[in-house]
Amino acid sequence: MHFVIRTFEIVLPVLYFATVWVYGKAFFSADVPSTRARDKVLSATIITHLVYVVLRTVFLEHFPITSFYEILSLIALTVSLVYSAIELRTGNRETGYFILMLPLFFQVISTVFIKDYLEVPPELRGMLLGFHVSSALFGYAAITISAVYGLLYLMLYHDLKSTQFGVIYKRLPNLETLEKMSITATLIGTVLLTVAITLGLVWLPLAIESFSYADPKLFGTISVWVVYVFGLVARQAAGWKGRKMMLVTIAGFVIAVVSIAVTAILPFGFHKFGT
Repeated sequence: MHFVIRTFEIVLPVLYFATVWVYGKAFFSADVPSTRARDKVLSATIITHLVYVVLRTVFLEHFPITSFYEILSLIALTVSLVYSAIELRTGNRETGYFILMLPLFFQVISTVFIKDYLEVPPELRGMLLGFHVSSALFGYAAITISAVYGLLYLMLYHDLKSTQFGVIYKRLPNLETLEKMSITATLIGTVLLTVAITLGLVWLPLAIESFSYADPKLFGTISVWVVYVFGLVARQAAGWKGRKMMLVTIAGFVIAVVSIAVTAILPFGFHKFGT
């Protein structure tokens, strides 16, 4: 089984690279075969990743959340799933190249450094923790996509201001649509992070006897949540729109990445289950 899991870990970056390549060729050169194939390639990648997560969970007898690199793989999967749902809902596939580069990057890092932990603390096997982790991962996936849309908004805004109408201008949705997609993802991410934080605060005293809320990951997640709540409130109360909101989405994402990285480095905290 270990060989099978390792094979999946090698295949997944290849599939993500193929997905990004197909979406990129469809975006930059309007290649007809690539345009037709991109949905199928993305679906195959997601299905393969789901099978990998199930096999890893069954083999190790715990949900793959015990290390930074397992978490990276799950974030790659959830970003792909959330983006696929956005594709189906909006019918717009022109942003896939930019968004799916992130799952590719996350999965490559995960494949290179991931380790197997056969023995984990019993608190990692609870149902409540499963809901907490799921909502957190999908929340992070949503804010990741929100940040990418924010970055694309700024790129298109720059092209319009400089009157340089290249492929970005021709192929991307307009500024209003990009902002709407970013804000929608921000709302989804904020709601899911709210659920994750609430479940985490409930789960912690039940699962860990000598617990402490002074945990770097908890602090980081709340910091990310505060940034997005602040942005959404400012949007309603102070009329923050356009570039200001897009900068908020990018700032929140940067804080989230730093939080995850710092949690992996620090040797303490109840999120520190593996290395």
